[in-house]
This record gives sequence, C-alpha cells and structure tokens, in this order.
Amino acid sequence: MKKVFGKDAIYPSDIGCYTLGIQSGTVETTLCMGSSISIASGLYHAGEKRPICCSIGDSTFFHTGMNSLLNAIFNKANITVTILDNRITAMTGHQPNPGVGFTVTGEPTVEVSLADLCKAMGAGFVTVVDPYELEETQEAFKAAKEFEGTAVVIAKQPCVISGKRSGIRRVPYIVDPEKCEGCKQCVKFGCPAIEFDEENKYAIITSLCSGCGVCAQICKFEAIKEVKR
Repeated sequence: MKKVFGKDAIYPSDIGCYTLGIQSGTVETTLCMGSSISIASGLYHAGEKRPICCSIGDSTFFHTGMNSLLNAIFNKANITVTILDNRITAMTGHQPNPGVGFTVTGEPTVEVSLADLCKAMGAGFVTVVDPYELEETQEAFKAAKEFEGTAVVIAKQPCVISGKRSGIRRVPYIVDPEKCEGCKQCVKFGCPAIEFDEENKYAIITSLCSGCGVCAQICKFEAIKEVKR
C-alpha cells in the first residue's frame, strides 16, 4: 500500500488487528468502527489533494463500513478503500462474520461476497488480491490509485491463527547468513517473526514464522529460503 501511494498520502484506518499497521506508516487515524471510509471521504470533499487510501477489516466492514462505502461512492469520493479480508473476526475472539459461510454455532449459511457487495453498491473499481503475492498486490493498488472515483481493493487471506486451526500448514522460512547483507529491509517490513542480530549483522527468522513468504520476495539478495524438509 505505502510503496504505491507513498509517504505523502493519507491513510485513515479502523479498529482491528490491522491497527498494528501504524508501525509501517499506513495507519494515521483510528476513531471508531467504520470511520476509516467516512474520514477518507470527508477529507476528499474538504479539498484534500493528496492521495487517500484507507483500510478496514472484513468484519468491521460488514458491521458498519458498508454505509460509509455507499456514501463515498454516491458522493464520488476519489479514494481507495482497502478491505482486509482475513475471513474471521479475529480481534474479539474469532467469531464468524457474514462473509465466511457459517454461523457462530457452525451451521452452514449464506456466504456474502465482499466483491459482489461492493459492485452492487456501485463501485466502479473492485479487485481481489492475495496479499502474499507482492507484485500482484502492488499492481492492483497502482490501478486503484489511477482510477477516478471510489476504488476498492480486497486483500484476501485467512487469519494465521484460524488458518492453522483449519489445517493450513505452510513451510517456514530461514535466513542464509552467508547471503544476508544486513540491509534490514525484511526487518523494516514489520513481521514479528523477523529479528536482527546486531552482533553478527544478519537477520534471523524465529519460530513465529507462519510461512507467508513475503520476506523472501522483499529480499533482493535471495538470502531467505524455505526451510528444507
């Protein structure tokens, strides 16, 4: 997001796990549930000329973000709305939401498509990306930034915790100290699994690694590889 929109853009956000994005500079407001889109739209209509890219989780969007998006589209706000779809209400205990296809008791129910919902509201630009694929995600944000009107980017990947509970297992990654140049780009990414050994001047990936592989895509020295089984 920040790589495309830049440090001069404005990043309204919401209440959820993604509030941790403050460490990467992509969270500048956290007022109340659903406020990210309303603030973004309000800033645009107040005359703000800088790019505006807001973020909101899937559960918060279903709870109280839909009306804000509809209002932004109706009033032609030139903003990008990022919906972070982790397929669960992670922050408050992993309760299901209307987009997952089952109730709190585990019964099958209707699975509401975020993309179809946004299109039904009139959004002229709606795309779904896998945030673990950096190039694909960056291209989506570039297209959203160039779009005139309210653009919606849906980043879809299950929460790491609920994913493991459902049986998703990925191979973790490791740093080759012989190839690591100590540039700290992987550390700056903000992953809690990555630390830096100041004494030996190379990065270390701890047991917290979930195997997303984003750090390997960031490393230009090819020093990060999957652990060999």
